[in-house]
Amino acid sequence: MIKRSLLITVFTVLTLVGCKTNPFTGEKNLNFVSNAQLFPMAFEQYDQFLAENKVITGTSEANMIKNVGQKIVTASERYLNANGYQGYLNDFAWEFNLVKDDAVNAWAMPGGKVVFYTGILPIAKDETGIAVIMAHEVAHALADHGAQRMSAAQLQQLGAVAGGIALSGKSEQTQQIFAQAYGLGTQVGVMLPFSRSHETEADRIGLTLMAIAGYNPDQAADLWRRMAAQANSQAPPEFLSTHPATATRINNLSAWAPEAKAEAKKYGVTSFK
Repeated sequence: MIKRSLLITVFTVLTLVGCKTNPFTGEKNLNFVSNAQLFPMAFEQYDQFLAENKVITGTSEANMIKNVGQKIVTASERYLNANGYQGYLNDFAWEFNLVKDDAVNAWAMPGGKVVFYTGILPIAKDETGIAVIMAHEVAHALADHGAQRMSAAQLQQLGAVAGGIALSGKSEQTQQIFAQAYGLGTQVGVMLPFSRSHETEADRIGLTLMAIAGYNPDQAADLWRRMAAQANSQAPPEFLSTHPATATRINNLSAWAPEAKAEAKKYGVTSFK
């Protein structure tokens, strides 16, 4: 009983105090993993990944990845400074690398470590397409989505432990049923929607950042139309996916593009690539 009460207390305290303000939305987000804890681990993992894969350097495409990345970071800094978040990027160590891999993918790690795979370049098509993808990945890093996922996973584990303690006097079959139901329920009902919300948030923030950097946010929806055209497998239903459905993303991006242009205008950006 004491252990159960202690777990509930810890769970409540973490939920109440483990929050950080998102500088782009103004919302309080679950996050009790500090940059000091997370960034060194991310940097080490990133360096290990680069050591184990073929990093392309010196080509026009590799240089474009770095140049576009820096433009998006500069736009991010302009936005953050203008909105009272001076110094927000102090702990970040931005790095943008092109890696030889046929996968249609790009990703960012906490602290600003970004990778583009060569397989996504034909879909990106040009500099603006790269900017759409880059701004989305930079947005993930800026919004602390990695730390939030870690925080949510820790709470998920804590809930499983609390449930196990509460059912410690029950039969093994009851405990197994709980474990299966809890795992499936929290995955489909909490963790997957959480991941989809991050993707949607990164899409919206990314539009603003690419617009401030001088790239046309109208092109974001076109990128996802190209992404849909090349898809060669049946996507799972949206509620079972870590990402929103492609049609949902296209509709959202089209609806948000005028808003991104209006935001960019505040920074003197009125024409776009």
